This record gives sequence, C-alpha cells and structure tokens, in this order.
Amino acid sequence: MSLNVQALRKQFPILSREVDGKPLVYLDNGATTQKPQAVIDAITGFYTECNANVHRGAHALSDESTRRYEAARDSVKRFINAAKREEVIWTAGTTESINLVANGLIQRMDKDDEVIVTELEHHANLVTWQQACKKAGAKLKIAPITETGELDIEGFKDQLSERTRLVAFPHVSNALGTVNPIVELTRIAKTTGAWVLIDGAQGIAHGDVDVQAIGCDFYAFSGHKVFAPTGVGVLWGRFDVLNAWPVWLVGGEMISDVEYQSATWGELPNRLEAGTPNIAGAIGLGAALEWLMEQDLDALKAHEQAIIDYAMQKGAEFDGLTLIGTAKNKIGVMSFLLDGAHPGDVGFILDRQGVAIRTGDNCAQPLMKRLGISGTARASFSIYTTFDEVDALFAALKKAQTMLA
Repeated sequence: MSLNVQALRKQFPILSREVDGKPLVYLDNGATTQKPQAVIDAITGFYTECNANVHRGAHALSDESTRRYEAARDSVKRFINAAKREEVIWTAGTTESINLVANGLIQRMDKDDEVIVTELEHHANLVTWQQACKKAGAKLKIAPITETGELDIEGFKDQLSERTRLVAFPHVSNALGTVNPIVELTRIAKTTGAWVLIDGAQGIAHGDVDVQAIGCDFYAFSGHKVFAPTGVGVLWGRFDVLNAWPVWLVGGEMISDVEYQSATWGELPNRLEAGTPNIAGAIGLGAALEWLMEQDLDALKAHEQAIIDYAMQKGAEFDGLTLIGTAKNKIGVMSFLLDGAHPGDVGFILDRQGVAIRTGDNCAQPLMKRLGISGTARASFSIYTTFDEVDALFAALKKAQTMLA
C-alpha cells in the first residue's frame, strides 16, 4: 500500500510552478484542490471537440455533448454508490445543493418544527438552515462540540425530538478537520423520523463515500474539492425523497408540459435541474472521479492520514504554536495560532516563502466564537502533499515567528 507521490504530483501541472522564485508548497486544499491533467484534458476536449447544448439539439455535436455529460452522472453514481443515476442532481456546488433542499423543506415544515445543525458548521450549512427556519417559523437547534472539536454525541441526542424534521451536519469540518461519525449520527437521527443531510464538501475527497451504507437522505458536495472544476457540484438524494421534493428553480429542461397558466414537472433528474447546466464542469467532475477511481484509494487514504499525523505531531512539538482542533479522528486540516501573531501576518510571510495556506475564520464565524478566537491559520493537505512540504511549512513558520517576535 505504498504511494509514489512524486509520480502522482507530475499529473498536476500547477504543482511544478514557483511563487516569488520559490517552489510552490500548496497547503490550501480545504479551499480548493488542484486539477490533474486528465481533468484539464476532459474540459479542453469538450470545448474543442463537441461544444453544444445538451438534451435538445438535433445534431451530432449535441448528441456527443449529451453523451459525455450523462456519462459524468454515471461516474458520480459509481463513486458514491448511488442506487440510481437519477439520484444524482447537478448543482453549482455544495451551497446550492443545500439551498435546494432547504427551499423544499420550507414548504414542508410547520411552525415549531425543528432543524438541527452542529457547532462545527460552515456558513453554507448554517445560514441556509437559519434562514429557512425563519421563513417557516421553525426552530433551529445547535448540537454542541467538545473542547477538542469533536461532536458531543450525547449532546446531539439531547437536541432530537419528535418535532425534528431534518438534521444537517458536516462529514468533515472544514475548519478543524474533525471527521464526524456520519453512519452513527444518521442512525441516531433516523430514530425520530428526520431527514438527514450531510455536507460532504470536505469529506468527498478524503475517503470512501457510500451513500447507501451511510443511510442518509441527502449528500452534498462540490467538484472543486475533489480535483474537478469550480462552479459544479452534486446533490445526491434518495430517489423516493427527491421524486417528491418541491422544485426550487423552474424554467427550461425541467418541464413536462406547459400551458399559459400552468405547468407540470418532468421526471428525475430533470425536474430538479432547470436551465442550461455547467456542461464542461460536469464533464470535468466526471473525469476527476474516473481518474480518482483509477488510483489505489487505500494507498491515498493511508498517505493522507500519515501526512496529517506527521503535521500534528510537529505542531504539538513547535514552541509557541497552539493547535486548534485536536479530535482523535481527523483528516486533512491543521488549524493553528502562533503566539502573539495575527494569522493574516503569518499567512503573508508564508506566502513570500512559497507556502500557500488560508487564514481567517474559514467561513465558520460561530465556531470561532465558540472556541474563543477570531480565526486561525489553516494548512490543509491532499493526496499530493509530501512530508517535505510539511517540513517546509514548519521552516516557514519558524521564520515567521522570528520576524514577528
């Protein structure tokens, strides 16, 4: 189960570039991942070989575009083990996927119904439900976390009631890297009859996602977090749930029959996919997942785990550095603070040394407030991260520490 990381890296053209004359050390994968040549070629191939709209052209280019576009849907189905290809709904990303579900739920909630999220949430999986509950007159409840950044399971259970209509939580925390026990949480939530949505933005690229084994009703993710383009994502939902879910966007493509004063909706997946889609993005996402499925997934997972373990160990041994988020089960993210230094200043100095990280609240302001801080510096890793790059991060931090002393 060994991984040839250097051979893998050669498939990602951007990783060979320099920043300010120094080799790029890209440690901002939680924000977006880089793209392998296979994905770049798939997108270029679409635009140079068959660019046309899908599902509606009576010509060869449209037929070819449709074939590639729908093949990408099949790739998603295989990657997440969906029962039906019609359960794969194209969206602009995780945020739109969650909004699609939330806008439908507004029409299905009564006053005093409840939605549960956690203290770990990205704004996309918090503000969306916050606003949905306000519109429906429902109550938003927050499940607590521990001081190490793990979900408090007993606290989660305490939030559930017979009024719980939907529970939403992240597969992996974007700010802390905490991996939630999503199968257990889904099972617990289902005892109340609630729908379960999982924000898979950070989880999709870090391990096996089997939606049937998880048992959830919805799983949302973005292409750009799994080596695909920005602007495309997926809402997976169980067929029986999606087939009865209220439509959100209306327009072309999702219609069955239209009169001047009425309309009826088409079958899945069309009924939830209004308008011309991001065809190239979907094809790029399909290519990314096909590329990933060709790799040794066990070796990739083992390598990523070894990288985060190595980084966390070095962080714990680094004088003047405080790790934020020390859950036992975590992946991909090391958030931290340097004593006496603003994260933004740390990020600026690291950038001058070719080390790319993220700083700030990570679109998780309530979580930062819960932790008693305004933000962090965040290094986030991927399958192509090397141990030498982790060493380069800490060498750059030592220099930043000296400069900011």
